[in-house]
Amino acid sequence: MQILKVKTKPSYEILIGENLLEKIPEDLKNYCDFGKVAIITDSKVEKLYGQKLLEILQDFGIPAKLFSFPQGEASKNMDTVVKLARAMVQAGFDRKDLILALGGGVVGDVAGFLASIYLRGIPFVQIPTTLLAQVDSSIGGKTGVDLPEGKNLLGTFYQPKRVYIDLSVLNTLPLSEIKNGLAEIIKYGCILKTKLFQFIKNKGKALYKLNPQDLGYLIYESCFAKAYVVSRDEKEAGLRRVLNFGHTIGHALETLSNYQVPHGYCVAVGMLVEARLSEVLGVAEKPVYEPLKSLLIDLEMPYKISDLLPLISPAEFFSALSRDKKVWKGKLTIVLLKKIGKFHFYENPPHEVILQTLEECY
Repeated sequence: MQILKVKTKPSYEILIGENLLEKIPEDLKNYCDFGKVAIITDSKVEKLYGQKLLEILQDFGIPAKLFSFPQGEASKNMDTVVKLARAMVQAGFDRKDLILALGGGVVGDVAGFLASIYLRGIPFVQIPTTLLAQVDSSIGGKTGVDLPEGKNLLGTFYQPKRVYIDLSVLNTLPLSEIKNGLAEIIKYGCILKTKLFQFIKNKGKALYKLNPQDLGYLIYESCFAKAYVVSRDEKEAGLRRVLNFGHTIGHALETLSNYQVPHGYCVAVGMLVEARLSEVLGVAEKPVYEPLKSLLIDLEMPYKISDLLPLISPAEFFSALSRDKKVWKGKLTIVLLKKIGKFHFYENPPHEVILQTLEECY
């Protein structure tokens, strides 16, 4: 088992290994002081791992109750949060109790947000069950829900007490979900870790065999990169914005698709558009567009806007971009690349350049 420390305030550890679900009760008892446990999950993960974890906890003598909501981004809203909160109140959960967020990014965001506001804050633990959540949303304390106007427009910064990353649960994921998470791993390679990018390039589609050693390397390096960033900038005042590479265009794609296109697929296309912008705007010191495009093609991942949403107009795109959380005082700061492994913040790229680049990447 590998352990990483996230040096936020408060700090916490990420535990990475195989068959961790069975080890959670004893570790929790040694690490946390709590009464009852509320397992929050979605309807799909409830069947795969929810009942199993409930039994593991109860067999260890930990009082626990399972709460679930319908799977999918459509449930990531305030209605879901309120329903869960009322159910927990009715079940008698108080400030001494603990929430376990068991699932993908939607579950982690919803459960974390609920934990941050329930009785003005109770502790919670992340148990991500998708590759995307394991390398991204479970780390760093961002919680939130969507509004019709955009993604994650309501949320808090609220750090978990612990993160358990069980490699074994990835075996039940479809290939599309592995690709969904791999996009975020590629992001870390693009902005910070040239060796990680090269590792993915060398392995190619062999990564889809889910070899534990390969998975362990990918996840550890990604978690290390995110822990490094959020430990230095917990609330996105500066450096943490680097994690938005690919997300400016990607979030617009998600919003325009009404969240029907997976996050990682939108980020993959978003990264390629932003890599091309890096070259058009003269930021790139070495080629970044072709190496990234070649990698996405080799991995059979989407790389063109038309792969995801063939009927998007530039006007719709700009409207979605203007509502992005990264627009502050009317200014859009976008993450570009100097080279693979080195980033650059660029403020207010000209609209005509964005339009031209979107057309090139269609």
